[in-house]
Amino acid sequence: MNKYIVELIATFFLVLIIGLAAVLGLAGPFAPLAIGLGLVVLVYMGGHVSGAHYNPAVTLGIFIRGRCKGREVLPYILAELLGAVLAALVVKNIFAGHVQVDGKAAEITLWAAGATGPVIASESLFTFLLVFVILNVATAKGTANNQYYGLAIGFTVLVGVTTVGSVSPGAFNPAATVGLALMGKMAWADTWMHFLPQALGGVLAAFAFKGLYPEDK
Repeated sequence: MNKYIVELIATFFLVLIIGLAAVLGLAGPFAPLAIGLGLVVLVYMGGHVSGAHYNPAVTLGIFIRGRCKGREVLPYILAELLGAVLAALVVKNIFAGHVQVDGKAAEITLWAAGATGPVIASESLFTFLLVFVILNVATAKGTANNQYYGLAIGFTVLVGVTTVGSVSPGAFNPAATVGLALMGKMAWADTWMHFLPQALGGVLAAFAFKGLYPEDK
């Protein structure tokens, strides 16, 4: 049970950081840095307990890779989604409209989806990269017991958000996408172009890892 509680708590704070730093704009141009470094902290905090998934796409990839039992997949994902829901409610009902950015109340503005292709490409490619990095630095035999895994994971998100955050807007995580939709940053009708490529990216990363390192069981 502890692993699921850690997943809930960490996903809550990850989505809370995304909501405050990026959605409300409290971190200004440093929002990607806040999100990436926040994830570094959370990964080191809970990695020894839950494996630090904090992302249903990561859970799916780790399951396919063979490092998460089938009976654990649903509890992991439910804990991650619940954490995201709670964080979204806090951002929307406690902070939005009650804190200021540049002298004005910080409000949540709806993300306007542009061309579908770039959004899908951004979410699928960088979710693939995130899951592939995690599988290599946190589950591979060749990198066992390393101390840099948290930095690698957090910096991957930092790079992704900085690079395509203005396009997709850089969730790479179905739980974060749920949070963004509940906050009112993203229309539910647009979430498919996040959920599908995120799931695809996680699955492809797992099969790529298994194909490249068939001996790493």
